[in-house]
Amino acid sequence: MERIPILRMGEFLLITIQVDMHDRLATVLRDDLANRISATRARGVLIDISALDVVDSFIARMFGDIAQMARLMDAQTALVGMQTSVAITLVEMGIPMTNVRTALNVEKGMALLRALKDEERADDDAPAE
Repeated sequence: MERIPILRMGEFLLITIQVDMHDRLATVLRDDLANRISATRARGVLIDISALDVVDSFIARMFGDIAQMARLMDAQTALVGMQTSVAITLVEMGIPMTNVRTALNVEKGMALLRALKDEERADDDAPAE
């Protein structure tokens, strides 16, 4: 069965999608990611979609579902490398991406995840009123 590699980078997981996404592969990725977040206690997930030039409504919803699932498991999600055609498609389809943060590239995505992690830690350290 085809799988997309999920790499661990410290407290974060990195997924680089280099193949055309289809429904079954997206579902396997979601399930594999849930297991890896649980096993590694990852605080962030970075998904590089720079190789994708087309997404359908199922794949778009799956990115939103992945972000929501990760958030429920205490991990932030950043989607990076989005091509113009993909952004236009997501807007035209009206797919809600409420838990998905975006960045231009992997470097900026990692910086975003680090900033979100630092912000959460600062909130945790703040005295209760």
